[in-house]
Amino acid sequence: MSSLKEIKNRIASVKSTQKITAAMKMVASAKLRKAQGRIENFLPYQNKLNEILQSFLSSLSEFESDLAEVREIRRVAIVVLSSNSSLCGAFNSNIIKLLKDRLAQYKHLAQENIEIYPIGKKVEDQVRKLALSNPLKGGHTDLMDAPDFDGARQITDTLVSDFLHKKIDKVELLYNHFKSAGVQVPTTEQYLPIQLHLQEADEKRMTEYIVEPDMTSVLQALLPKTLRSKLFAVLLDSAAAEQAARVVAMQIATDNAGDLLDELTIQYNKQRQQAITSELLDIIGGSEALK
Repeated sequence: MSSLKEIKNRIASVKSTQKITAAMKMVASAKLRKAQGRIENFLPYQNKLNEILQSFLSSLSEFESDLAEVREIRRVAIVVLSSNSSLCGAFNSNIIKLLKDRLAQYKHLAQENIEIYPIGKKVEDQVRKLALSNPLKGGHTDLMDAPDFDGARQITDTLVSDFLHKKIDKVELLYNHFKSAGVQVPTTEQYLPIQLHLQEADEKRMTEYIVEPDMTSVLQALLPKTLRSKLFAVLLDSAAAEQAARVVAMQIATDNAGDLLDELTIQYNKQRQQAITSELLDIIGGSEALK
């Protein structure tokens, strides 16, 4: 049985930990509000860009693009997003599990035919442990702490160039989608080849555009911009999901610390009462002996 001093030290330690987790929750909540604000500010641009793209595609049923070329999959690139730090629940473990599942599905390909672009220190460290023969396309950890459109553009331009030069045949995005403050969904999306005519255009909302020099030329220029904005939107989405996961994790840790404090306090009071009772019995026994 623990002594009163040991229990008291544990109570002090748990209180200190509880203060830390509560502070971390407040910091994560502030970062989450900022991340949500960035998504809300970017979404109108993203939605309008997609609306224009769909409107153009619906007008050109015969439109073809090298970015939409579907070919036999011999080389694959996987862009996978995690956090740079821990203490965010199952956020990183879920995405690492999803990556391993995707690698298992491509086990028929040689390791050198699978390129991985890790964005986030946790998944980058995990990929290094896998010791894949293909060089790691790392060095993008800063994009998770501060999602940046220029960084997303550089990665997108590299992927697009490799796809057009047939160095890779398919690109996938793996990330945690921010569904709500309490729910983050591990998601797999096909990035390249781009899927044209994904949805029927809404005729009521369709806008007739006057396009110069011609719609095909504008579409050819619009598709890379759409891909860049898509990757940037995924960066913002994953960053918000990380902070939401950390808020939940720190709240759970704070609540658990409170439950543990209650148990330790009860244990401390019981043992303190036993010690007092034992001392009283010794005093009474001594006084009876002196009579």
